[in-house]
Amino acid sequence: MNIPEMYEYLVHARRELWGVLEAVPDEVLSRPLLGGERFHCIKDLVFHIASVEDFWLHEDIQRDAPVFVTTPVLNGTEGGPEYAGFALPTLLDYWRAVEVSTLEYLSTLTVAELQRVLSPHDDPQKRYTVDGLLWHVMVHEMRHTAQIAVLLRTQGIKPPALDLLWYLPEP
Repeated sequence: MNIPEMYEYLVHARRELWGVLEAVPDEVLSRPLLGGERFHCIKDLVFHIASVEDFWLHEDIQRDAPVFVTTPVLNGTEGGPEYAGFALPTLLDYWRAVEVSTLEYLSTLTVAELQRVLSPHDDPQKRYTVDGLLWHVMVHEMRHTAQIAVLLRTQGIKPPALDLLWYLPEP
């Protein structure tokens, strides 16, 4: 699989996840189910998944302003345990906007772009290829959506089937 194909799987899996989340009562999505400094509830994870994609793609790969800055309701938030009070549609609208931007970027991918080496804006000592960072973003999402699925199960809610197997094209 290549990056655009894997991202297409994520788009389909997101639709399944979003559909389930939209049917979950807000008090479940906002309930503090996790200890720790950064994420306490499912909504914190929803924002985190979208923002990681947004910031890696825009700030680091494209050296552009992230979608986040054009989402006024989110301005001033810092990515920690602060999204319980946000309406799920607000968080999903942000994620959708990030997705649109990512799909636009992926449609321009070339071998040279994938091989381009860059340093993160906040850690100039590190060096990564665009290919490596895009795979990082996608694997990151898969891990956190699995975490959301487990959290839903702990609340007695059946999560969607997110396995890649269900999305593989026919040979």
